[in-house]
Amino acid sequence: VRRIARATVGILNKVGINYGVLGAKERCCGESVRKSGNETIFQELAKSNIQAFAESGVKRVVVNSPHCYHTFKKEYPELGAEFEVIHLSQLLDQLIREGKLKFSKEIKKKVIYHDPCYLGRHNEIYDEPRRVLQAIPGVQLMEFQSSRKSSICCGGGGGRVWMETPKEERFCDLRLKEAIDAGADVLAVACPYCMLMFDDSLLTIGKDSAIEIKDISELVMEAL
Repeated sequence: VRRIARATVGILNKVGINYGVLGAKERCCGESVRKSGNETIFQELAKSNIQAFAESGVKRVVVNSPHCYHTFKKEYPELGAEFEVIHLSQLLDQLIREGKLKFSKEIKKKVIYHDPCYLGRHNEIYDEPRRVLQAIPGVQLMEFQSSRKSSICCGGGGGRVWMETPKEERFCDLRLKEAIDAGADVLAVACPYCMLMFDDSLLTIGKDSAIEIKDISELVMEAL
């Protein structure tokens, strides 16, 4: 899913935002480790990140992953973290509303948006990603029958990305077929886990040419 990071960096550079990355100093947020039951490793990862952020003077962290967002925002403070967390979709929405992010190209495609569990149900961020997609010239935004708080999981959260699940029971397969049946050209996501799961489903159900899987950041970058 490196293409999400590349698109993000491209957007930040285009807008002229001053940012930095910590590289090897930064470790996994530890969300899936904790959900899978290894509290000891989660504590080690969290404390290491908190120390690295503090030593680097970090005051605001922009994340692509809703899992990082939830963990940094809801779970790190109890361990002493003192920094603001913002999901990329929130930042993009803010930049568009402030007139700092302007599009020069059209994307004439039907785009259906999938609500990630940890962005939607767990943190109630529903409107920002949709406003970003609606702001892209040419995009026709579509909705799943089960969306927002009723959205189904892609099947990758809570450590399930490492579980073997029979094809007939995979949420990502069911969701992808629903998007294709709706006539969408693009299935838009706002979570690396969702991208991984849907990319895999394209191959396992033999529909790799039927629909594109793109992160919101990729669509934004494409329209700049």
